[in-house]
Amino acid sequence: FLKDKYGRNAINVGDEGGFAPPMKNTKEALDALVASIKNAGYDAGTDVLIALDAAASSFYDAKKEAYYIDGKYLNREQLLELYKEIVNEYPIISIEDPFHEEDYEGFTLITKELGDRIQIVGDDLFVTNMERLKKGIDLGAANALLLKVNQIGTLTEALEAADLAFKNNYKVVVSHRSGETEDVTIAHIAVALNCGQIKTGAPARGERTAKYNELLRIEDYLGYSAKYMGSEVFALKRL
Repeated sequence: FLKDKYGRNAINVGDEGGFAPPMKNTKEALDALVASIKNAGYDAGTDVLIALDAAASSFYDAKKEAYYIDGKYLNREQLLELYKEIVNEYPIISIEDPFHEEDYEGFTLITKELGDRIQIVGDDLFVTNMERLKKGIDLGAANALLLKVNQIGTLTEALEAADLAFKNNYKVVVSHRSGETEDVTIAHIAVALNCGQIKTGAPARGERTAKYNELLRIEDYLGYSAKYMGSEVFALKRL
């Protein structure tokens, strides 16, 4: 689909195995995702749901105190309206880092507005740090933690962060990092935590596919006791 519409260069893979075709705006990218799901023979919204990593810190202009997206600057409230619009139009189930890493208020607002319908994930907001996570929990900012073991530095601290998240009804997504290796430890951590979610890149590069292959081996080892949770892991309202 991407090759036909945007040319050969559109399917060059990046660091995490993803594509970066020359698209003009957010909805063009979402339309391409929905079309690709349908072209693969699946139903967007039933068989496949969309999870976005907005990485809003990367398009936040601190001097203007605004987010530059789709060719224009948006303040916090305007960006929130954009998120509400696309959640209503597309089968989106999760948004990671919808606001910049210090915008706890923005995270709190979007969690109040959309948190009963979609997952709001804190990555740059929490950085797997207990103190930042505690602050987020107190404010009601986000409803899920992106767990990066080597970001906080020790397995013990990472597991403590996951435990704190679970105890406060936050979901946990075990995650890879940019610049990954073929180490498969996070596949085991995701299964051991029974969190139901792992983020480890597109299945296009060896260091990314290694984790998916390890999950298949774990499933084979566990046999009938293994359960793929699918969309059940979210247990959120879909309108």
